[in-house]
Amino acid sequence: MSASDVRICAIGDELTAGIGDPRALGWIGRVVARTRSPRPPQLFNLSVPYETTSGLSARWEDEFNRRVTSNADVDHRLIIGLSHNDITAELSLARSRLNLANVLDVASERRIPTLVVGPPPTVPALSNALAELSAAYADVAQRRRVPYVDTFTPLVSHEQWNADLGVSPGAYPGQAGYGLMAWLVLHTGWHTWLGLPEDE
Repeated sequence: MSASDVRICAIGDELTAGIGDPRALGWIGRVVARTRSPRPPQLFNLSVPYETTSGLSARWEDEFNRRVTSNADVDHRLIIGLSHNDITAELSLARSRLNLANVLDVASERRIPTLVVGPPPTVPALSNALAELSAAYADVAQRRRVPYVDTFTPLVSHEQWNADLGVSPGAYPGQAGYGLMAWLVLHTGWHTWLGLPEDE
């Protein structure tokens, strides 16, 4: 396949939109910009601020369908960007797991290749709950053989990540933080997922 044939819809919340990034790229803009191919994939960012997996699960398919073309040569793909909003909204771990499972199961039935990017660290008070949530999301994805990018474990004690969060009024990553997230995605099977040679 060629990258010009790939249309990616990215669902998620404000982190998927790149809030707090002075370059307005977020992690996903950086990832697509650094994709090694003659032309980058077509990216459609379908993020909703402060959305939980309940909201995401309820809306994703309708929004995805609006970006689907009838051109049989186009490879439609889905990225799910997750964050800490389920914790702050006090969703149970079981509900969060089920919401993600529902999205992945429908995507599988429709043969939509999907990539899940797990929640990165935020304020220290949420670290234990986020570690548990990230592990739960990883388990749901792995049971369905869907690629999962763990952003929590590599970043929770990362000095540059935590320094970046420390200067943000909303505890969001800035330019450096989103760059770190992009690096993790790019080096956790991104090119393989797209059917392209793996990045060096």
